[in-house]
Amino acid sequence: MLLSKIILASAAAAIVDGAVLEARATNTNLQTVFPASTGTSALAAAKTIAAGVTFDGGMKKFDRSVSTCNDQAEGGDADAVFVLNAGAVLSNVIIGPNNGEGVHCLGTCTLNNVWWVDVCEDAATFKQSSGTSYVNGGGAKSASDKILQHNGGGTVAVKNFYAATFGKLYRSCGNCGTQYKRTSTFTNIHVTDGGVVAGVNTNYGDKVTITNSCILDTDVCYKYTGNDDGDEPTKTGSGSDGTYCIASGIKTSGC
Repeated sequence: MLLSKIILASAAAAIVDGAVLEARATNTNLQTVFPASTGTSALAAAKTIAAGVTFDGGMKKFDRSVSTCNDQAEGGDADAVFVLNAGAVLSNVIIGPNNGEGVHCLGTCTLNNVWWVDVCEDAATFKQSSGTSYVNGGGAKSASDKILQHNGGGTVAVKNFYAATFGKLYRSCGNCGTQYKRTSTFTNIHVTDGGVVAGVNTNYGDKVTITNSCILDTDVCYKYTGNDDGDEPTKTGSGSDGTYCIASGIKTSGC
């Protein structure tokens, strides 16, 4: 009996140690240098992560074995590399260039230390009807249009994220068939050579808050009148206004 207890205690300690080591390996601090991959994995189809499950990619580069990138043509879940169900967590992953949609979150999700080396249509799309999805650390570059696309409702909270050479870091969907009042927050991000940090729809009451961030050669906010019939939304303004776009602690040089 004593021997069994010792074995069980040792196993429990190993599990705890493993959890601590995994937590330490997931770097969600702000990084401005893209990490090297530890290997590659080519997927014939999108990899689905079940609800509430955590997938740790070990800093491998994941991509589609046959490219699903079709320039700026809208794709679906089948064109993604990862499809996350509600409550799923994706950590320590590098997304390659041969995919149209990157990551699709069907419900709230968490992305920890996820990197996109060359964004096709979107890097990540958030479809939850409510609740909060989190993007902690990581980064993306070479996005001719959007990096983070918010099609559902609720909140997308981004912290310690790096982006370079892009159109929009975040866009609240301007013409989805079902529209929501969407909230987004950006804390301690570093962006350079982009079009704009966030695009929001004022007629639906969207709100973006950007704090303590380095924004180089990139506008802070674009405001639009969105619609639900698929038409191109109308841009109505830009810049922080204290209502729909709130910015504080922003540096535009020397950071």
